[in-house]
Amino acid sequence: MKTTTPLVSEELTAAPLSSAAGSIRVFGYEGGDVNVSCPYDWGFEGHQKYLCNDGCRYADVLITTSQGSSGKYSIHDDKTARIFTVTISDLRLDDAGKYWCGVTRIGRDISIERELEVKPDRCCDTVNQTQSTEEGSVTISCPYDSQSVNKLKFFCRGNRPSTCLQQAVITSSNTQDGRFRLSDDRKSGLFTVTISSLTLKDSGSYLCGVQRNSGFDVFTAVELEVKEWCCAKSKNMSGVMERSVTFQCPYAPQHHNDTMFLCKGDGASNCTDMMGQSRFVLSNVSSSSFSVTVTKLEAGDAGTYWCGSGPEANVGNFTRFHLSVDATLHQLPHPAFYALFALAAGLLLMVTLVLVKVYKNKCHKTLRERKVSR
Repeated sequence: MKTTTPLVSEELTAAPLSSAAGSIRVFGYEGGDVNVSCPYDWGFEGHQKYLCNDGCRYADVLITTSQGSSGKYSIHDDKTARIFTVTISDLRLDDAGKYWCGVTRIGRDISIERELEVKPDRCCDTVNQTQSTEEGSVTISCPYDSQSVNKLKFFCRGNRPSTCLQQAVITSSNTQDGRFRLSDDRKSGLFTVTISSLTLKDSGSYLCGVQRNSGFDVFTAVELEVKEWCCAKSKNMSGVMERSVTFQCPYAPQHHNDTMFLCKGDGASNCTDMMGQSRFVLSNVSSSSFSVTVTKLEAGDAGTYWCGSGPEANVGNFTRFHLSVDATLHQLPHPAFYALFALAAGLLLMVTLVLVKVYKNKCHKTLRERKVSR
């Protein structure tokens, strides 16, 4: 508690506030709002309340309940809970400092101290840079200290700590949301956020956050750059069910001794290896290319494939294929198709023989008629 000089007049001074209340720190971000809560004892519901700073003299009074609002200050008195709250809007860095809550009464002012801290609404001095490629995925690491093991972790886009938690794309209480997945390794003090199916629009600033029960939340900043497929070749291919199709996979000569791969999936970094499947046959291996033939195509074989040789993180080593599988030519089983073809060919041959025979008979008849007429 702190005794101050008289407020407003020698006859109007502040009343004692709730004995449970003490000096409390309040935190806010530049440009935002902050609420300063002030409890008071039973019996003072009808008294005027106020917030002041500096020496808490008449000129230092910022807002009273009789005013309701004044400039960037507004006040609300919850008489049921016996708490009045002052909202300070459009915070500036120079708003930081000591404030006092009070309730007017006859006698000396006794006020409870509040200390306001204001930080710039941006983060951080150090920014971790990370890169990936479109249609791939990226995993972002977010370290935290031993005191934050059981705290809420969250991840948001942008660079504003004040709104990060409210706009979080993923949190440790909801670890999977669309393309975002959060994993928390409490032993190592590290949580990671994986973003899959990246697009160029995912490039930008992100914040890793750890919630604190009091004070400012703790943040680390990340700048993500998603590169387009500037170096990977991309081809469209089509095949027919039950037939075969062959992928031609070139690669740089320096990767001749590296592992050759063909995988299927939306992104090269999280696709399924296909080389071990019996219908996918490796052939024509040279110092700069190889082929993979897919036999007995199925409808499920349609999709995006990636092939090449060398580190899969190197986009320049990929060739991307978009394979479509056509089932229209496979509506009849092969034996029935060939039987139908043979039947049609036989009928055509019979019709041709009949026409030839009719033509010959007609020619012979014409010749006989000419001889008779002579």
